[in-house]
Amino acid sequence: MDHHPAMCQAREVLDLVADKWSLYVIAELGQGTRRFNELKRSVDGISQRMLTVTLRGLERNGLVTRTIYPVVPPRVEYELTELGRMLLKAAIDLITWAESHLPEIHEARRRYDTSQPPLPS
Repeated sequence: MDHHPAMCQAREVLDLVADKWSLYVIAELGQGTRRFNELKRSVDGISQRMLTVTLRGLERNGLVTRTIYPVVPPRVEYELTELGRMLLKAAIDLITWAESHLPEIHEARRRYDTSQPPLPS
């Protein structure tokens, strides 16, 4: 395969959300503005540290905004930007495709797994 600069740039963008947690957080924020602890409770299995890292990355890349309210204790809310909402729409299309083709994928895996010789122990 030829090395194309556009492919490298696309890969850079895909890497922004190809980690384990970003799309989960984006999907949750697609439901509306959330506070940190609301996100933590709704994104099953994410640690406080990983949620912090994920939100910072999404904010840095223009997908999420963070609003700090000057109250005691401070209140911080997260919301998708327009760019984040466009990404969510694209992700929903991908998820819809995956769900509609899941039986075919399972069948392809079954055929592959039964046709392969066992790995040596």
